[in-house]
Formats: sequence, structure tokens, C-alpha cells
Amino acid sequence: MSEMNQRLKGKKIAILMDNEGVEEIELKGPMQALRDAGADVHLVAPDEGSIQAFNHLDKGSSFTVDRTVADADSGDYAALVLPGGVANPDNLRTDVEAVSFARSFFEDGKVVGAICHAPWTLVEAGVLEGRTLTSWPSLQTDIENAGASWVDEEVYVDGELVTSRKPDDLEAFCHQVVEAIAAS
Repeated sequence: MSEMNQRLKGKKIAILMDNEGVEEIELKGPMQALRDAGADVHLVAPDEGSIQAFNHLDKGSSFTVDRTVADADSGDYAALVLPGGVANPDNLRTDVEAVSFARSFFEDGKVVGAICHAPWTLVEAGVLEGRTLTSWPSLQTDIENAGASWVDEEVYVDGELVTSRKPDDLEAFCHQVVEAIAAS
């Protein structure tokens, strides 16, 4: 077992998403990278049942929810990953429990990874002021209005926050998320 796998072995990681509309590649990439590194990954969503993934606008695979947001405790997790897709974070930011769950990782100083449109949930959580991050370019104004600086980079690490712009950045994003969690 590699040193990286030793450091992630037994660490529980929450991937938070809405039950409808997550971008499949932005869920599967980090989920697989974390599992390959030895982490115990839980899929967390507002409702029981399944998560419908999409490949842009086309329905993709379905994934089983491990825990609902109401039943999940951020204290049980070492880190949080927020995949994108437009509908996913747009729906999450209207769910008070999901926003509170995401906020609690910042309050506890834990690693949070967010890709593409996922920072919308963090804007709603009120945790971006004074930070620097990247995202899908159309979120730049929302991020700046939340008091953060936006950069156009493949992946950006600001303390415990790891962000990326789009699916093409997944390899760098997954690497940095795994590294950040291993170092935590």
C-alpha cells in the first residue's frame, strides 16, 4: 500500500450533491480518485434513493445515496467534495440543510473541493469572503460579489479550499484534492 493510501485509509469523505442534475464526470472522477487513494467515500444528498447524473444535458448513470443531508454529520468526515453541473449547485443552494452542511466543513477547517458550478453552494454558505478560487467562468461575478477573488486557472488551492473550472481540469483537481486530504 502506498504512503498516500495509508494517509487516506479509513478517512471518510462526503460528496454532496442534489438528487437531480449532477455532472456525471465531476462526480465519478473525484469519487474514483478518492477510493483509489484508500478513502471511504459517502454520497450525500437531500433525499434518500438515488442521484441522477447527467452528461451535459443527457441523462447518465444513477448512483445510490449513502446518507441524506439530514442524517449526515460533518464531524464524521475528513473532507467534502462538491461536484458541478449547473442544476446540482443551483438546487443545493436553495436547500438550507445542504448549505449548512457545506458551511460546517469550513467552520471546522476541513478540506473542501469544488469544481465547475459547485462554488454557487459556497457563495450561499457565506464562506468565500477573502478567498481566492476558480470555477466555471460564468460564476466570476457571483464569487466576486461574495467577497472573493476569482482566477482563471486549472486548479487553485487556497488553504483547505481546492477549486477547478471544468471537466477538462479533473485530473489536476482530483490530484490536488487527494493531496490536500492526505496532508490534513
